[in-house]
Amino acid sequence: MRPADATTDATPAALRVLHVGKYFPPEPGGIERFLDALSAAQVRQGLDPAVIAHDRRESSRRILDGRTVFLCRSYGQWLFTPLAPAWPWHLAKAIAEHRPQVLHFHLPNPAAFHALWLPAARRLPWVLHWHADIPLDTGHGGLRLAYPAYAVFERLLLRKAGRVIATSATYLEASAALRAHRDRCRVVPLALGDATAPGTPHPWPAPGLRVLAVGRLSYYKGFEHLLQGLSRVHGASLVIAGRGEQEPALRALADRLGIAPRVSFLTDLDDAQVEACYRDCDVVCLPSTDRAEAFGLVLLEAMRAAKPVLASRLAGSGMLEVVIDGETGLQVAPGDPGQIADALARLRDDPILRARLGTAGRARFDAHFAMDEVCRATTRIYREALAAG
Repeated sequence: MRPADATTDATPAALRVLHVGKYFPPEPGGIERFLDALSAAQVRQGLDPAVIAHDRRESSRRILDGRTVFLCRSYGQWLFTPLAPAWPWHLAKAIAEHRPQVLHFHLPNPAAFHALWLPAARRLPWVLHWHADIPLDTGHGGLRLAYPAYAVFERLLLRKAGRVIATSATYLEASAALRAHRDRCRVVPLALGDATAPGTPHPWPAPGLRVLAVGRLSYYKGFEHLLQGLSRVHGASLVIAGRGEQEPALRALADRLGIAPRVSFLTDLDDAQVEACYRDCDVVCLPSTDRAEAFGLVLLEAMRAAKPVLASRLAGSGMLEVVIDGETGLQVAPGDPGQIADALARLRDDPILRARLGTAGRARFDAHFAMDEVCRATTRIYREALAAG
């Protein structure tokens, strides 16, 4: 899975691009981490990127490693949508100040819809980074009810876009929303930059196999199935690094299963502390249950750390292209605690297998998910969008 149309052509000097995201680090999240790493790589390659996103604390403007970052304060969120009345004004101001040649939207993000009515935005070429569909089979009832209204504006964005970036061929093929726009779609995988230096390690909750799960504690992550699987495996403990709306329910489930002493919930870690968790664990598990998990950047973080991964065999998700079953990790059926338990027991009992999977994962990371190559591929897509007007 190599980036689409990646070459070594010289990058145009100071091509100005404005990334429109939902949030930006230190706000956690895979899209946020990727946006940070991509825009930093663009500075290194001679582009002039800026970012506009939401912040839960305040509105601000700052220069970060050569990038201008515009932040608009949000006052909470509803159905994963930041509530930010001043967003249209901040978006218009960012365009006026940065004078981008391309707008790069990172979706899903309902705040992007405001660009449809902003003349300064409509005059520019658009690139949509399609990180995920709104899955129609989601377990989140509110999303299912709201999607028909969302889809009206989603279709308008797609019609306006010069190019659309899908993060895997598998996801593109399965996406109903992108079906009518395949001629303008290009596949470029997500990627990571260099790891943060590990911080102080956190004590593992119990001896034995050290299992790590990283991510927002959200409805689609499947952490409840991981807890149920862990309850069937002796000699294993779990660290869950992340925070989110499912935390109380997951803590209660660990108590009911009688495994609370073997589970740690670490909800406020910085990047260095998370990297220490990757360094110290034996296996990383991502048991997601629907296509809201479009790619699984956590899997790349594990592979970068040379750790084996245990991931869901999720139809239509890019996870199937990231993890090669039996080569860089093990795949299990989504929502199946029994298969999770069997895989954990196998990894517990076979350190040679763990080492082989981890080494192969690191090699795959280096070969297919290098940020510099992904950055060059993205720049070529900007050129296509500019040429298409």
